[in-house]
Amino acid sequence: MNRTRSTRARPTRAYDRFGESSGEDRSRVPRRSPGHGKRQTARGEFALPKTVTPASPAVESFADLAMPTPLLTTLGHEGVTVPFPIQAATLPNSLAGRDVLGRGRTGSGKTLAFGLAVLARTAGRRAEPRRPLALVLVPTRELAQQVSDALAPYARSVRLRLATVVGGVSLGRQAGALRGGAEVVVATPGRLRDLVDRGDCRLDDVGITVLDEADQMTDMGFMPQVTALLDLVRPEGQRMLFSATLDRNVDLLVRRYLTDPVVHSVDPSAGAVTTMEHHVLHVHEADKHRTTTEIAARDGRVIMFLDTKHAVDRLTKHLLDSGVRAAALHGGRSQPQRTRTLAQFKDGHVTVLVATNVAARGIHVDSLDLVVNVDPPGDHKDYLHRGGRTARAGESGSVVTLVTPGQRRGVTRLMASAGITPRITSVRSGEAELSRITGAQAPSGVPVVIAAPVVERPHRTSSQSRDRRGRTGRGRPLGTRARRPARPEPGGSPA
Repeated sequence: MNRTRSTRARPTRAYDRFGESSGEDRSRVPRRSPGHGKRQTARGEFALPKTVTPASPAVESFADLAMPTPLLTTLGHEGVTVPFPIQAATLPNSLAGRDVLGRGRTGSGKTLAFGLAVLARTAGRRAEPRRPLALVLVPTRELAQQVSDALAPYARSVRLRLATVVGGVSLGRQAGALRGGAEVVVATPGRLRDLVDRGDCRLDDVGITVLDEADQMTDMGFMPQVTALLDLVRPEGQRMLFSATLDRNVDLLVRRYLTDPVVHSVDPSAGAVTTMEHHVLHVHEADKHRTTTEIAARDGRVIMFLDTKHAVDRLTKHLLDSGVRAAALHGGRSQPQRTRTLAQFKDGHVTVLVATNVAARGIHVDSLDLVVNVDPPGDHKDYLHRGGRTARAGESGSVVTLVTPGQRRGVTRLMASAGITPRITSVRSGEAELSRITGAQAPSGVPVVIAAPVVERPHRTSSQSRDRRGRTGRGRPLGTRARRPARPEPGGSPA
């Protein structure tokens, strides 16, 4: 594809260890020793790059920003009156067209931080069929839907068409939306690659690209897909990268695709959130199941995280038999099932969401005050993102981790890596201390039946195969065909 590059164009491509274009011309870039140019922190996050061009100062009000009047009016109608810190810091720069690297904890307002800039800078333009003007890449279907829902009223106000492109739903319908013209596309990498391969989407006109939750995309092995897509958008376009954590994998994207980025880091970790309490409950192995059941029977909603989809299904069945209104959410469920389960949880029809890490990001539920790690997470980033489902937007909440004797040492290291000093308590089922911390109570014992989500088994496309292979880092170049169906991934599909 021949395109005229501006003075801001990225250098000639070379191939990196993923087999994808790295964006560097290694004939002109001196060989770097491992770690060259990086300053690592104690927990493996790279030191944020310094901005060369001075950043615009933060604002105190949305009215101080150069945004279209309809966007300002809609902010008022939606009850959004004062910008969150990451919005106040990044919007003056992103509205001016600067590349932005933003770190803010989950629930800190990142969606509007990049979304308002995308819509404001795209307003008044019209996309040709199959040629979007702006792109937001996210790692999971749930997060894609949440971003689309959050931006929809603002997009309507400036007459921009928004398309959501994710696996697990009709490929033809999404292709039709792109053929009809969509200025802004919110997509997971695998499904977007599939549409690009089919010729249903071209990225030549994309002048604004956002990577949301970039650390999760790199952790899940999406780096080859992400870099392949970034190589197709306008090389002189604006890039915005937002994430709750910025580690060495994200550093690769920053160095290759962001030019003189404005760097903002607010709310550095969930451990610093004063409205969030962290509890480690030491439990006996034989009593853990009963303790979990009593916590689930509390008054109010709770998300419970487990390691595998099979464990999620077993616990969900046990809770239903015990009289607790529970539902399962994991990658083994179809997208319509997952969507309906989330809707039931948000409207209160289901009070306990039992989930794998597929629910660790992209889920916002108002007034959710408790998250329980029935199985401790594998690393500190998973802990922070699981915990980020509560204490959002200034609300209070608690994160409880159940720990058996054999898990204590590992959880101690995990908390230290997360920068958290939890309150540690030994508890047993039926005790007052367990009830005080979590609201636990005995379940009714009367089995309940939750209307099952509509069972729909859509035809698996090659994009779903790629998304399922994402965690292992196995990808394939654009333009090639998938040769075999994807293998089921333990713990569920990432997108």
